[in-house]
Amino acid sequence: MYTLSDNFSAMKPSQTREILKVTSQPGMIAFAGGSPAIEAFPCDEVTKISNEILTENPVSALVYGVSEGYQPLRDTVKKWLKEREGVGTDDDSVIITSGGTQVMDLSARILCTKGDTVICEEPSFVGSLNCFRSHGLNIVGVKIDDDGMNIDELKKAVKAHPDAKFIYTIPNFQNPGGTTLSLEKRRAMYEIARDNGIVIVEDNPYGNLRVAGEDIPSIKTMDEDGIVIYAGSFSKILAPGIRVAYALVPDKMVGAFTIAKQVSDVHTGVLNQMIVQRWFEEYDVNAHIENIKKIYRKKLNLMCDCLDKYCGGYISYVRPEGGLFIWAKLPDGVDTNDYVKRLIERKVAVVPGSAFMIDSNADCGYIRLNFSTPSDENIIKGVEIMGEVIKEF
Repeated sequence: MYTLSDNFSAMKPSQTREILKVTSQPGMIAFAGGSPAIEAFPCDEVTKISNEILTENPVSALVYGVSEGYQPLRDTVKKWLKEREGVGTDDDSVIITSGGTQVMDLSARILCTKGDTVICEEPSFVGSLNCFRSHGLNIVGVKIDDDGMNIDELKKAVKAHPDAKFIYTIPNFQNPGGTTLSLEKRRAMYEIARDNGIVIVEDNPYGNLRVAGEDIPSIKTMDEDGIVIYAGSFSKILAPGIRVAYALVPDKMVGAFTIAKQVSDVHTGVLNQMIVQRWFEEYDVNAHIENIKKIYRKKLNLMCDCLDKYCGGYISYVRPEGGLFIWAKLPDGVDTNDYVKRLIERKVAVVPGSAFMIDSNADCGYIRLNFSTPSDENIIKGVEIMGEVIKEF
């Protein structure tokens, strides 16, 4: 009789993915996803570019590629990051990955051995948490405040776990919390990591989706010691199905990162990388980002207005300045899973906050709401139902 590995035998399917199965039911209003708005997809541009590539020189897109990524795209991403965000030096290299979560997987592969400790925000992105679990890592959670990870708690965590290998953070419009790490806290986090010989994995898939407030320099801009791995993705600004993301990696880690990529999937799909590269060549990517931000600004404001109108006094939240999610708190004493179940019965799907906790069985009086995927009509209708159901409690 076969047995599963120790790392996987105790793992559970992502609650988010399980709930997403429900969203395929007819009439279901999906606040549970994390996909960009379909009206933000540049479908005509991708169709045109794909036809060009497959007509002009299809073999170039169908052969094996280099593990580090399609070189023109690597060069483009490095230049774009420097111009747009001021990140990257001559001592950093871009590695193209198959989605943003692969950066977390490769980082764990090269930095950690089974049983090692990583420090994360709590709550945090379930995909990354499951990635770390799959490597048999000890995950230590640090609570988040309205302005990101609590630095005093981070100091305590580092002191209690001096052998921690890296700190994982989503500094902009955190998933699921929606919070943005303040500049002061970014500096403090970097200093803590530097002084304790810890790497920072800075996951920034939502940074281009700011709809209010001012941009804050990334932690990577402070990296004078080569201790920050910076992760970005085209899933939220182009299309998630293309599965093209990137890591900006200190050169001293590039060799190990490349080998980890080779044993993971050899390379990211060449055709998909070429599509992204031509998108940069033939279109104004920054203008596209400004246009989709208008979509998200409207949807975010609509959902917040509806929460105030239909759930005010019952469900509270901190309005995010961008991203795709709202982290909403239920009244004390309300059973979150019961509330989620009743919403599903009323054809509204949300994700219980426990899905994003280090211990997924822990009590959590929050739910995560996605405002990018549903239509405006469904945002209004779904939040109204949320209000009706919460009042039943």
